[in-house]
Amino acid sequence: MSTSHELLWSIGELAERAGATVKTVRFYSDQGLLPEAARSSGGHRRYGPQALERLQLIRSLRTLDLPLPEIRRVLDDEEAAGRVLEDALDSRLRGLGSELKALRWREAALHLVRDCPPAERAGRLRLLGALNTPPSTAPLARFWRAWLPPRMPRPATTAFLEAAVPQPPDEPHPTQVLAFARLHAMTTAPCPDGRQPQPDVHRVAGADGAVLLYAGLAEAFELAAPHLRRARDPHPGEALDAYVAAYASAFRSRDTHDFRRSLAARLSAEARLNQYWDLAAVVLTRPGSSPHPTPGSADDWLRAALRLDNASAA
Repeated sequence: MSTSHELLWSIGELAERAGATVKTVRFYSDQGLLPEAARSSGGHRRYGPQALERLQLIRSLRTLDLPLPEIRRVLDDEEAAGRVLEDALDSRLRGLGSELKALRWREAALHLVRDCPPAERAGRLRLLGALNTPPSTAPLARFWRAWLPPRMPRPATTAFLEAAVPQPPDEPHPTQVLAFARLHAMTTAPCPDGRQPQPDVHRVAGADGAVLLYAGLAEAFELAAPHLRRARDPHPGEALDAYVAAYASAFRSRDTHDFRRSLAARLSAEARLNQYWDLAAVVLTRPGSSPHPTPGSADDWLRAALRLDNASAA
């Protein structure tokens, strides 16, 4: 029968049983993660079977790349160990997802620079150097916040930004990285006259009218999206009716033939952000796939449908 002192091991014996180094055991012991069962007459640490079990668990958790504070929480809360471990693993998985996304963006950026003509490399490096990895959409959101009418309610602004700001793909193709870098450069560049141009509809409709306008446009763009995905030619119908109704509500008018003709003329005179929407479509579309509809492409389709409708009415 074993005596009590035969169940205690020195730091070297514990390390050997666990397949670890003495340095590792000493580190975890110094961190308070590995309890000592006793001390020898010479003051040396002695460990029991519980320490071996804890050391094996600690090393298993470390192979999952869990940080020490999370491991301490798992060890200290025995009653809720399962929940604490699950929370820790979920947190690490989220962190790994962000790390993997950053690595994929770096990989695509490296291909983008390596595979371009030498004369273009300096320009591409400048574009990419202005981006975080993975990139942030905050500059794009700031661009649109300055473009929207002042004092628009937060829910309306949030809904617009969700539609207007393309999210960077998790696994980007080099062309998508380049498009996003150009979007970033476009939206952070100073405006030529010092301030961002505002559409005439903002001045006429004001903040309240703009809320009605963008809510109606969102509905119209959603109705037009299936036609865009199927590459159907522009034509009058439900989507166009919703589009015209959105402007009619903003201008406090009615949907008549005269209003449709005046709306077409007014829209043709407004500044367009074609480059933005072209780049946004590249960011959202995997090469080889059908172009992803954007508010810009839907607006183009609906404007063309409006011109056809006016021509038919004439």
